[in-house]
Parts: sequence; C-alpha cells; structure tokens
Amino acid sequence: MKLSDLKTGDKGVIVKVLGHGGFRKRIVEMGFIKGTTVEVLLNAPLQDPVKYKILGYEVSLRHDEATMIEIISVKEAKEFEKTQQQGSQRGNVSDDDEIPLSAQQLHDAALKRRRRINVALVGNPNCGKTSLFNIASGSHERVGNYSGVTVDAKEGYAHFEGYEFNIVDLPGTYSLSAYSPEELYVRKQIIEKTPDIVINVIDTSNLERNLYLTTQLIDMNLRMVCALNMYDETERRGDHIDYNKIGELFGVPMIPTVFKTGRGVDLLFHIIINLYEGVDFVDKDGNINPEVAADIQKWHKDYENHHGGDHAEDFAHGPKRNKPVFRHIHINHGTYVEEGIETVKTVLQREEQVRHRYSTRYLSIKLLEMDKETERLVRTLPTAKEILAARDRAAEKIKEETKEDSETAIMDAKYGFIHGALQEAEYAEGTKNDTYHTTHLLDKLITHRYLGFPIFILMLYLMFQTT
Repeated sequence: MKLSDLKTGDKGVIVKVLGHGGFRKRIVEMGFIKGTTVEVLLNAPLQDPVKYKILGYEVSLRHDEATMIEIISVKEAKEFEKTQQQGSQRGNVSDDDEIPLSAQQLHDAALKRRRRINVALVGNPNCGKTSLFNIASGSHERVGNYSGVTVDAKEGYAHFEGYEFNIVDLPGTYSLSAYSPEELYVRKQIIEKTPDIVINVIDTSNLERNLYLTTQLIDMNLRMVCALNMYDETERRGDHIDYNKIGELFGVPMIPTVFKTGRGVDLLFHIIINLYEGVDFVDKDGNINPEVAADIQKWHKDYENHHGGDHAEDFAHGPKRNKPVFRHIHINHGTYVEEGIETVKTVLQREEQVRHRYSTRYLSIKLLEMDKETERLVRTLPTAKEILAARDRAAEKIKEETKEDSETAIMDAKYGFIHGALQEAEYAEGTKNDTYHTTHLLDKLITHRYLGFPIFILMLYLMFQTT
C-alpha cells in the first residue's frame, strides 16, 4: 500500500521509500523513516498537496511523491498479526471487530513487511545473470544469448537470512541507450518498477567493457551492488584485480563470484541486505549511521546465532580493511560536458513532477546524448521548450570545445573514467593461462580454409534431421 492511498484521518507505518537516491535522501531527512507512524491530516481538494503528521511535525507532500512511499495501514497490520497468530490465510478483517494494535505491534509489522527486497539483475549478454537467477531462485531458465533466452523479464523468489527476495532477471544489454528493444525495456523496468536493489552482474574477464553499463547505472543514482562473475577465470589467467579499490572508486560494493559453483553468492546477498537497510544513512565517505549499523549488526548476529553461519566482511560490524563501500559518486565527464550537464539540470530541477522519479542529472546526460525517449518525456512538460533549448545550447558548446558531438564526448568520458579507475586500482591482465584455449582451438577448426565448409554442411544436415 502507498502513502497516497490513505484518507484524511488514516494512519500507517512507513515500510520503505522508493525512487532514486536523491529523492530518498530528501524524504528520509523529512522524517519518513522505516517503522515511523504517519497520519494524514488534510487532503487538498485535488489531493495535491497532502498534509501529514510525522514525528510530531506537520509536513506537506505532493501526491506523486506520496506514491513513492510504501506503508502498512492499520488494517493491513491487523490482518498480518492475525495471520501470524493463527497461521491462516489473510482474512477480511475490519478495523471495528479487532482490538487496536499497539504502536510497537504496528512498528514490528512494518519491519516484517520491509523484509521483502525487490532485486533486478542487470548486465551484458552472457555475463551470468541467468545463472545467478537459477542458483538463487531454484529455477531452471535456459542459459545463453540466443533467441528465446531472456527476451523478457523472468521472475523468481529466494530467501536468505530472514529476508524474502523478489528477483527479476532482465534482458542482457550493453548499455541503457534507446537503440534496441532490450535496452529500452531494461531502462523502463528500472524506472517504472523501481527495484530496491540492482545487481549489476559483470563478466570479470571483460572488465572494461562491462563497466560501461555500470557507469550508466551510477548516473541513475540507484542502490546497486556489482557481482564480479567468472572470477575464477581471471584467477587462472593471473589477473591482478583490486576489487576493493575499484569498488571505492565507483562507490559500489564489488563482490567476486563464480555462479556455476555458487562461490560468493551468500556474501552477495548478505551485502544486499546491508545496502538495502543502510545506504540512506551513510555520509559522503560511506560510513553508516552508528545506530542504524547497530540495528543491522544485531539482526545478523541474532540470525546467525539461531541459524549458524558468519560473515567476516560486513560494514555493520565496524571498521574493516576490506569493508564494502556505499556512496553515490558522479562520473566525471570532463569540464565542458559537466558544465553542459549542470546547465540542463538547473532547468530540469524546476519541474517537480519529474524530480521524484528521475535523477535530474541522469535526464540531463540522456538529453545531451540526444536520447529520443528522454526527449519524448521532456516534451510532455510545461517547460519543454526551455529545457530543450538549454540542451541545444549546451550541446553546441560541447561540440565547439571538444570538436565532438555531445553523445560521443560523454561516451569517451565514461571510458576514460573506467580506464583511469582501473589504472589507479593497478588492474592488469595476466598471462599465466589462456582460459579460452578450447574455444580458440574450435574457432580454428570451424573457420579452417578446407574443413570449415564440410563442418558447416554437416551441422546443417544434423539440424534438419533433428528438427
């Protein structure tokens, strides 16, 4: 249930705040914190804005902003409490035929509801997303990048450390531009479905190429963790990867994983819980609020005591050498591009109806990339002409200064950032072992000057015979 669904005089308890990081930070600072009771004082004639009472203060929110806040109502809490006590399915319980719940019961019900985390898997084709989906949810989706595989979103469920995870496996894509149906579909899913956490699955053997998508996700200001998949191949090759340093530079936790064996999956979901519960309460250096950290630490400790297990790498357990980093950064696109982004962003920020759902920096970057879908969105706004005129002026200035169009300048800047970050982290590919030795042998055989055509004809014959 959303906060916008409450009527005048109704009460509810905050479960979670959706949306991008800038919006969540502003709403949390206003007092809309998980487990806090909120009451509707007054609905305007057109339900915009709405006045609420929270933590003893009166606060006004626009209706669109209230739709981004998930709550549990008194009635829902009673139904939940009844289900817990009786072990039965939800009944149609009215407010009048039940004993009123205490504030603590309402708070506890909200926190239990909060332990459902919506996760989206995003990554390049063939990076291992579907393998993670299968190992986490117990499903058996086909793996590979060919017709019929991940052409739409696959949904599954998992349980870990007392949390329920709703997992969506999105199509593989190399970027979040609007050039292909897959790219557009992934982008719309992220914006419209607002997942709590994005798992960016990365093929570590092709690190630089995969990190381009990571920079675009960072632009969207999402809660994100990176799974450095196929990490065993880089180890066999002898690569030097300081994943803690790379995570620090990107502001995103980097977790080495090998999905075909399950290596790193437990730690990945453990970090997701910490990110989900704590990221809105960190300072610019990535240090979490001590009280919030203590709550997360207590949950992990209590759960481990009852179910066994331990995780040494945990930002809630105090300072550690290898602690994951949680902080939002801005990819530096260079002086002229950054000036253009700020120019467009200043005009966009006047439009309240887009600020709660989109990062205005992200929209500014997309406009400078001449993204048609973003232009279509902007044209629905009252100040569309002013926004697009500011974009055109900024793009022209970028072209004058860099001798490149703004889209190319942004792309070059992202790859420059990635290259610089990998250099600072002293990333180096090893030469110890060719992990694609078998693949290379097959390539030579299939593309052989004399043997290639007979093999091709044989494969066609076998396909026709078996289908």
